[in-house]
Amino acid sequence: MELSVIATGCLLLSSLILLRYVFGRKKAGSLPPGPKGLPIIGNILDIPKSYEYKTFSAWGDTFGDLVSLRFFGQTIVIINSPQVAFEMLDKKSSIYSDRPQSPIADLAGWTRGLLFTPYGSRFRDYRRAFSQAIGTRKHVKRYSALIEGETHKCMQRILRAPEKLEDHVRHTAGAIILMLSYGYEVQEGQDPLVELAEEGLDQFSQGSTPGAFLVDMLPILRYVPAWMPGAEFKRLTRCWRETMDKMCDIPFSFVKEQMASGAAKSSIVTQMLENRDASPEKEEFVKLAAQAVYSGGADTTVSSIYSFHLTMTLFPEAQKKAQEEIDSVIGTDRLPILADRDRLPYVNALCKEVMRWNPVAPLSAPHRLTQDDFQSGYLVPRGTNVIANQWRFLHDPELYEDPLEFNPDRFMPKAGKEPEQDPRDFAFGFGRRHPKHFRCSIKPRSASAEKLVQEEYAEHN
Repeated sequence: MELSVIATGCLLLSSLILLRYVFGRKKAGSLPPGPKGLPIIGNILDIPKSYEYKTFSAWGDTFGDLVSLRFFGQTIVIINSPQVAFEMLDKKSSIYSDRPQSPIADLAGWTRGLLFTPYGSRFRDYRRAFSQAIGTRKHVKRYSALIEGETHKCMQRILRAPEKLEDHVRHTAGAIILMLSYGYEVQEGQDPLVELAEEGLDQFSQGSTPGAFLVDMLPILRYVPAWMPGAEFKRLTRCWRETMDKMCDIPFSFVKEQMASGAAKSSIVTQMLENRDASPEKEEFVKLAAQAVYSGGADTTVSSIYSFHLTMTLFPEAQKKAQEEIDSVIGTDRLPILADRDRLPYVNALCKEVMRWNPVAPLSAPHRLTQDDFQSGYLVPRGTNVIANQWRFLHDPELYEDPLEFNPDRFMPKAGKEPEQDPRDFAFGFGRRHPKHFRCSIKPRSASAEKLVQEEYAEHN
């Protein structure tokens, strides 16, 4: 029965593709080059199950800055050049800002949020709201005390149980994002909203893996009944939709209750509700905007901090150099705060190199082209899904000397030589790509350092 469902879908799609080729008007120009695929299924067998960005980068060496792939009649273009990415996704953003339609995302309820929102008025409203809340350093500065306080709590937790580093990082990221978004203070130990975010991110990771579900390549399969063999995705996405609803509703209801009682702490939600009418449509918008910060912010923060610890384990010389700078600038009688950031050039360079060397999102979220475009002499047809290979950008030998080497000094100014390209220009994107679990040794580097952490924790608790 499962084979029958898949075979029926393949037959219908094959017919549609054949009709398109027979009756469709041939456009002038050719697609960018790429690996030769098979009839009908295209390049589906060419995509590896992991580290796709490295394969895409290797294809860039063979085929050039633009590489085209085909999946059951759908065109995908991979961008392997940062210059070309800026030309297409930045300068021509008005036609590249749409999002691909994903049956899995739709069935799971994820299309309600920012990542899968088509380009239009709602998309622009989301971006405007985020910019007003956390779009500049000035906006973020109001949360300095929150970030510093939760960071100091995290240090205390790591002192007590260094073997649970990953749990501490996730708890701290959740505490910052939930307070920032909803004015919600997390519980010590296991917190229900932190666990809910983790559950949602795990589900998104499963559903957004390229090629994980045939329905995303054969959309007609979304209409098969959930009870049929082979339709497990229907049962999975029903559960995922329930999680999405909880992530939207539970913390938002908490804020509404706190506001009604006069006990609400300032947050993104309270700021947005104070500036908007109380219509159901506006509340739904605020709810979904906050959920995007709640889920996306926690994920990228955890990935970044965990990557930092992995990098410090691999490169102790860089760790020592950063510690020496902190000691020389700040001393040993207090902990660093965000206001010290501009006085710590090597620490800043170290953070940039962590972003570059092991990026949180090696591939950008896909964009969907809304009209035909010509780029670098090639046709990129309307409806093409376009993905920027950010890992390739950050390891481009034309931008970074010895790009596979971990070297924070590349971002330090030198006589007669400018610092290399700031990786923040294209390091960030959406997707859950944590480093795998690793073991490391974490202990105070001096008795005075341990005392500082203990005293800071006691003062604020």
